[in-house]
Amino acid sequence: MTTPAQPTPPVDGAALLDEVERFHRRFNVFPREAGYVAVALWDAHAHLLDCFDSTPRLAFLSPEPGSGKSRALEIVETLVPQPMVAVNASAAALFRAVSGAEGRPTILFDEIDTVFGPKAGDNEELRGFLNAGHRRSGVTYRCIGDGGNQAVQAFPSYTAVAVAGLGSLPDTILTRSVIIRMRRRARNERVEPYRQRLHEQEGHALRERLAEWAEQVRDEVRDAWPDLPDGVTDRPADVWEPLLAVADAAGGDWPARARAACVELVKASQADDKGSLGIRLLTDLRDHVMVGVDRLPTIAIVDRLNSLDDAPWADMGGKPLDSRRLSKMLSEYMTGDNDRVTSRNIRTAGGVLKGYYSSDLHDAWTRYCPPPPAQPLQALQPLQPSSEALSA
Repeated sequence: MTTPAQPTPPVDGAALLDEVERFHRRFNVFPREAGYVAVALWDAHAHLLDCFDSTPRLAFLSPEPGSGKSRALEIVETLVPQPMVAVNASAAALFRAVSGAEGRPTILFDEIDTVFGPKAGDNEELRGFLNAGHRRSGVTYRCIGDGGNQAVQAFPSYTAVAVAGLGSLPDTILTRSVIIRMRRRARNERVEPYRQRLHEQEGHALRERLAEWAEQVRDEVRDAWPDLPDGVTDRPADVWEPLLAVADAAGGDWPARARAACVELVKASQADDKGSLGIRLLTDLRDHVMVGVDRLPTIAIVDRLNSLDDAPWADMGGKPLDSRRLSKMLSEYMTGDNDRVTSRNIRTAGGVLKGYYSSDLHDAWTRYCPPPPAQPLQALQPLQPSSEALSA
């Protein structure tokens, strides 16, 4: 008489995520404790991709080489399903891999700065693929066939992507990412040397258990609508919802730790995010240039913008911001009456000059700028135009 097979005992999700976190801590130093929580959840979410409407990108970024980015990506590689290391891979290769018969890979893109950095060329096709693949409905359309016998085919683009590189990323990718800002280890920060032949097997054992746990909780995660922390809405909510669903399924202290990490990393990304150059211009006008005045001549605005520390205006492609560039940038925005923001006449003691009114900018300030500083800045006194400016 044969003994019936014993059912496989359920995997303790919280304990497993604890092990995944400890595995990262052995080889990685993240500047924020929240980073370990986020990365462990991201590793697990890659095994449950079909349960979500979107997948956040994971971005290890640093200002200098030697900051542990590639090592972090290497540890992630041992833990995620079907890792595909894609240094310098083309968009065509990636979307064909995602839609291939072998199944959806987890794309790991090291040295992403060679693709999107200041010295890189035009990579709009790859940027489009990474943006489209953030959503489960995302597809990439291509013509297939020869000559005039071609047809449009949609290639699925939805897949988990982790990147590492110097500097930053295009805003469209950055806002879809969990961002881990890396830095070089201090002398008192120690990590265990990573030996691939030895430690890769440990990571793969964890990967197998993550896959087993994912099958155990798949139905629960698919139906989950996790509660988001107050203030986490729009794109940050899309980024964090899958990770919070994983944390809730794991249980233990992971739901609380995940939400604390969410708040911390979302706030950090918002603090780092200066927005587009246009939003930076609007914000600097509101917070530094037109504080306490209802109008200001263009020459005074340009002078004050170019004198701001830690601002881009004094070096715009090798030349300082001028009135023509200022006019072009502000004309992209609308007044409260739905007219384009343009310069208007301002009467001064020296005559009539062109300039801008705070009332024309107020609607754009309200719609686009982050909340103003808690402490009001000291009002700037209008500059007296020079004789050269008047004659110009």
